[in-house]
Amino acid sequence: MVTTHNLGFPRIGAKRELKFGLESYWKGQSSLSELKSLGAQLRQRHWINQANLDWVPVGDFAFYDQMLDMSFTLGNLPGRVRGFHGDSLDNYFRVARGRSAHGVDHAGCCGGGVAAGEMTKWFDTNYHYIVPEFSAGTEFQLDSSRLLEQLAEAKAQGVKAKPVIVGPVTYLALGKAKDESDRLALLPRLLPVYAQLLAELGAQGVEWVQVDEPLLVTELDADWQHAFNAAYHQLKSCGVKLLVATYFGPLQENMYLAANLPVAGLHVDAVNGREDVVPLLNMLPTHKVLSLGVINGRNIWKTDLNRLLDWLEPLRDRLGDRLWIAPSCSLLHVPVDLGSEKKLDAELKSWLAFALQKLHELEVLATALNMGRDWARDALAANQAAVDSRRVSPRVHDPAVQAAVAGLTLDLGRRHSVYEQRAATQAALLKLPAYPTTTIGSFPQTAEIRHARSEFRAGRLDQAGYKLAMQREIARSVKEQEALGLDVLVHGEAERNDMVEYFGEQLDGYAFSEFGWVQSYGSRCVKPPILFGDISRPKAMTVEWIRYAQSLTAKPMKGMLTGPVTILNWSFVRDDQPRSRSCFQLALAIREEVLDLERAGVRVIQIDEAALREGLPLRKSQWKTYLDWAVESFRITANGVRDETQIHTHMCYSEFNDIIESIAGMDADVITIETSRSDMELLDAFDHFKYPNEIGPGVYDIHSPNIPTQAHIEQLMRKAAERIPASRLWVNPDCGLKTRAWEEVIPALTNMVAAARALRAA
Repeated sequence: MVTTHNLGFPRIGAKRELKFGLESYWKGQSSLSELKSLGAQLRQRHWINQANLDWVPVGDFAFYDQMLDMSFTLGNLPGRVRGFHGDSLDNYFRVARGRSAHGVDHAGCCGGGVAAGEMTKWFDTNYHYIVPEFSAGTEFQLDSSRLLEQLAEAKAQGVKAKPVIVGPVTYLALGKAKDESDRLALLPRLLPVYAQLLAELGAQGVEWVQVDEPLLVTELDADWQHAFNAAYHQLKSCGVKLLVATYFGPLQENMYLAANLPVAGLHVDAVNGREDVVPLLNMLPTHKVLSLGVINGRNIWKTDLNRLLDWLEPLRDRLGDRLWIAPSCSLLHVPVDLGSEKKLDAELKSWLAFALQKLHELEVLATALNMGRDWARDALAANQAAVDSRRVSPRVHDPAVQAAVAGLTLDLGRRHSVYEQRAATQAALLKLPAYPTTTIGSFPQTAEIRHARSEFRAGRLDQAGYKLAMQREIARSVKEQEALGLDVLVHGEAERNDMVEYFGEQLDGYAFSEFGWVQSYGSRCVKPPILFGDISRPKAMTVEWIRYAQSLTAKPMKGMLTGPVTILNWSFVRDDQPRSRSCFQLALAIREEVLDLERAGVRVIQIDEAALREGLPLRKSQWKTYLDWAVESFRITANGVRDETQIHTHMCYSEFNDIIESIAGMDADVITIETSRSDMELLDAFDHFKYPNEIGPGVYDIHSPNIPTQAHIEQLMRKAAERIPASRLWVNPDCGLKTRAWEEVIPALTNMVAAARALRAA
């Protein structure tokens, strides 16, 4: 019989219950016991949702991040939080966000906070993890309490539990040595703690443990390959069966290594790495389980089950009971339940599958494989009808858009003059001081903004009333920026629900869910648009709002847009055509908006490409192909303007030192980046690469409630000036300010402006 299991379930709740519980606790509106109780309720509900599986993941729930959970399990806490006393969950939040709760620290001391842990993207997803911190002296000490408590809850509920942990090699590889020491030198200290953890799980009656090692789908040098062999040979006698789980891509040259690790089972991504499966069968020892990730855990389209069964049935015949099936990766990356959706039309909804529907697809596959297709006849017929409907729908294909992409030329992506000439023209027009100050785009999404948006969507506020409410908030943002003394202003984005969703709602070819929320980090959730068809822009999307904001000030007002690569990477995208083709369609649509802003008199236009790097393939050998079309898409979007128009772009929380030449190739006049959490480490790239244009290294970590001091900002900017000429430096936060409150933003920006003035004076 084929075995079914899942690698992980969305933790935020179908209605974002975890988000609201976390934020209530951080604001001091609820207690720690109430937050823990909510976590237990969500876990219980999610295990019920997965009750039909043969094995159910336990330990995939986290209050903030699974990598941070693993750091606490391994006793790997940054030194700056080791002196705190009180509940470990409070200490956990100090690492995650710099402070446990708002205002007063729950351990009893004042809430000044500590430096939050660095945050970056989880492989090529939009999920962010807290980066483990190491040094040559790092020691590990097991704290298995979190996992054992969740295991006890699951056993009490009758769950057939499969604990989930991050594997030791991936854990080391994704961390950072703060003293530049060798992370692999820590492996001999780390493995005994893993062995102790596995022994404790075995003592609780655990049969299988899922050990996530997605590092195996990346290019590994000999030392890291050896680390895998060393690690699992040391853990092979741990008393439980280990299922090493890989995902997000194919194994390729790591196939033999993965197949021959001394473990009981191997999970591979058979969506993104199907070509691995047949050769893998010839390498896999005959006693070992092979788990195939056959349902896409990162996208929301229905699986073509009949076609998949055509491929799976011969594998079942060959493997028998050794065949397990599952989603390709954790379902953390998709929304919870399509059944909650009332906004999507019936036809489009029939094409989709969220987490619960993906688990149902898995059940249908298992029934067909174990009992025969006749036992799943009705479900398979309904699935086939939906797949066929999408394939031929005229809603998906627009010949005019396809013709426009076919007619693209390189000239569309070229500015009229080189940067040096443009910079002189822009300087004469904008008359900005040295170290010009700006923000990234958004200001706090206040209760008033959220209430007005809710009333408008419910039909209780008409279009004129909504417009007036948003104009009041825009006017407030402009007034506050004038008072602060910022040099280049933004309108604050009061009217925008999300930097991608806002644009997608106004583009043909997109659809939107009501409850399609996905965790980005901590309590931050996004609702990715559904890119189902060819993309076009029916009318201007932002011009009216920016023109109004510019009318309120004599200072330059930035037009704010999201770039095509980011819209693509933060959407659920089509799987029936290359991503590059969809990206070029988006580029042409956003280009029209850029030109309309310029015609409206906007002289500074920011086109955010926050997600450029996360779209990189996991293997460097494939980077060039992606970067070629991604950079060209940005250039098509941005470069139709005159020399006088200054183009900005923004990137956040991405390790992009190794693609700095491609970023320079985008030819934006100004780029703003995150550098505050990494203490300007991202600027190391400029030691070896002379970046040709202007740059704003973010000096205010907006993902933490901590308020940066003027001295700290000056220190960061002086570090930046060691690598980049001061004449080309801007001063700005590292990201938009929508998640912060005005009472945090005003003092932080006051210090930022004061630091810029001090730098000018010096």
